[in-house]
Order: sequence, then structure tokens, then C-alpha cells
Amino acid sequence: MAHQYGSVEVITGSMFCGKTEELIRRLRRATIARQKVQVFKPVIDDRYAFAKVTSHSGADFAALPISTSAEILAHLEPETTVVGIDEAQFFDDGIVDVVSQMADRGIRVIVTGLDTDFRGEPFGCMPVLIVKAEYVDKLSAICMVCGEPASRTQRLVNGKPAHYNDPIVIVGASELYEARCRRCHQVPRD
Repeated sequence: MAHQYGSVEVITGSMFCGKTEELIRRLRRATIARQKVQVFKPVIDDRYAFAKVTSHSGADFAALPISTSAEILAHLEPETTVVGIDEAQFFDDGIVDVVSQMADRGIRVIVTGLDTDFRGEPFGCMPVLIVKAEYVDKLSAICMVCGEPASRTQRLVNGKPAHYNDPIVIVGASELYEARCRRCHQVPRD
């Protein structure tokens, strides 16, 4: 069933806040509604399963791993009405145009991604996607230090906060990252 108008929905927040879980929930509902769904993920996200988006709790949904945002349009099937894109912060800047093109074609596009990197700074394309989206949900996790709502992703190296100048992209899960609140988030610069 086609949509009358396309739209962009962004689900964002820190690691462990439930972004992928919410994406999967929305995709399952679209499938129940007999809508044609396609899901894409960055090929570098190999944490759980290669051809699935998988939440930290183990929920999953079939997905096509791709290297560049342009591959989405190349693999887009004509009857698709809903597109899910997981971990958008890992894609090239062209993802913004690809998402807009699909929404302009009448496709409902649901995008997840970290809004900030481990330093607490805007991450890749996410600020632009957030601004251009019709709907934005910013989820919070629970701070692993104090238990308050967490909006930051803390990278750990040997149990200590990663240095500000460390590489921005290192794919990992609970072995490398924790959810932290603003007060408990640390990024040493010296």
C-alpha cells in the first residue's frame, strides 16, 4: 500500500537507548500493514549479524549491508513504500540527499543514528537529517555510573575514558561503550 506523502522519521540518541529496537518495532508494524519494506545498514556495522539490523537486546530484521549511500537507490525496489536505514552516522554525506529523494518519491523513510560521537559532538550527517526530518524521536538510555537518564556515549579504553583525539569511528558494543549522563561523561584532552 503506497503512502500519499513521503516522510522522514529520525530515531536518535546515545548508544543503548533503544534506537534499533524502535526501528524494528516500526518496521514490523509496516509489514503487518502489508507495506513493502526494505532495510539498509552500513557494511562496517558487523557487531551482531551481517545481513540483519540487530538491537542490543537481540531483536532483528533482515537488512542489506551497503558501503555507500548511493547503493540504497541502486537497490531500491519499485514497490517499496517503507525504507529503514540503521546507523546512518556511518554513511557518507550523500545519505542526506538519498533520504530526501526517497521521501520526495512518497516513501516513508525511518533513519536511526547516534546524534553525537563519543566526544559529545554532532556525529556525521545526523544533525542535518534531524533538521530535515518531519518527525524526530530522541531517546535516552540509563547512565551506567549514576543511573540518571543518559544522553551521551562514553567510549572506554582499558576501562578508562577514551581521549578526545582518539579515532571517532570504532564499531563496538558494551565492550567499548557505556551510556552516560552529561555529568558522568568524560573526554580527557590532555
